[in-house]
Amino acid sequence: MTPDTAPQALSIHDFSYLLPPERIAAEPLPDRAASRLLVSRGGVIADKHFTDLPAELPPGALLVFNDTKVVRARLFCQKPTGAVVELFCLEPVAPHTALEPAMQQTTACTWRCLVGNGKRWKDGPVTLAFEAHGQPATLTAHRQSAEDGTSLVRFSWMPAALPFAEVLQAAGRLPLPPYLNRPATAADAMRYQTVYAAHEGAVAAPTAGLHFTPELLNKLHASGFATAHVTLHVGAGTFQPVKAEHMADHPMHTEPLVATAALLRQLLAHRPRPVIAVGTTSLRTLESLYWLGAGLLQSTANPAAPLLVAQWQPYAAETAHPTPEAALRALLAHLEATGTDALEARTCLLIAPGYEFRLVQGMVTNFHQPASTLLLLVAALIGPSWRSVYAHALANNYRFLSYGDSSLLLP
Repeated sequence: MTPDTAPQALSIHDFSYLLPPERIAAEPLPDRAASRLLVSRGGVIADKHFTDLPAELPPGALLVFNDTKVVRARLFCQKPTGAVVELFCLEPVAPHTALEPAMQQTTACTWRCLVGNGKRWKDGPVTLAFEAHGQPATLTAHRQSAEDGTSLVRFSWMPAALPFAEVLQAAGRLPLPPYLNRPATAADAMRYQTVYAAHEGAVAAPTAGLHFTPELLNKLHASGFATAHVTLHVGAGTFQPVKAEHMADHPMHTEPLVATAALLRQLLAHRPRPVIAVGTTSLRTLESLYWLGAGLLQSTANPAAPLLVAQWQPYAAETAHPTPEAALRALLAHLEATGTDALEARTCLLIAPGYEFRLVQGMVTNFHQPASTLLLLVAALIGPSWRSVYAHALANNYRFLSYGDSSLLLP
């Protein structure tokens, strides 16, 4: 890879297309599995329905799903004057930075938030009255500091015994993607969530999974396909526009991931048969697992230190490239050494043309925004044919973005 062809040198303008606003699906279809499925196999395109997926997958494939659950992360609080301040909870800061314990925290906690109408919130608390378990409740927020467009906000609430997860569930609103340009409805509470969502922490849905129903999952199993789950809590950064002229100047958002020892053993046992990621988040998690293992094999650092996949780690000349099997075994050895059953790490891995895939051989995914890091990932997987795929989808009335149609991309 030369400096001119390295992903850092890419211009996002080369990964754009014209998306008419009317092609963005504003609402989900009545039936999850009724969406269309564009299949691109080696650059050959076919039009199918999502229920055809079992017949289109490579034989013996393992499908890996992201089982994160979207939280009601938007809080509309009021000043004593009546002015409304919106707080969008991004990530916990104190007393926990890990999501699972942060969601179970009682009494008080501090989160990093985006603040809407923040100019009206100079000082003092803002409050939100709500109802929990049929009883009146109150959330109070104090702004502690501001940096990089976000603020640290300390929340406290009564009754204090409520876990913060229940506070958000009762007081918050669902954070629909900004491009839908509409408030969340009661239907969104169910439809902007996968049927297998299990672990609270995402502020955006892993939308490739929205098409799956229990019936279709049963059909996959009956057809001989194995399934597995990872957890990557999707952050608001997934909608972050690329403003830099070249990707080297674009800071990739960091997201927490969890992978169990059972999943790592399943991936090892499945090789060399194909692994299909359901969604870009599952794909980034799987590929991040490889680089976490590679980092452990290369590093002499404290095994208890936090694990992170850096944005440009795969592209650095000094980075070791062990076999996928060696990387997975290194992760299992790390779990054994630390006495845990699940790997917890963070990733800001950017997958762009020039990336060599290590664990994934294909992907189920929706159609993504122009000039986005998600489109870069698609281009990395299927090469220049991404343009033909998107041109075909536009010419044949596919629905785009979160509530839109799906694709099966096989290089």
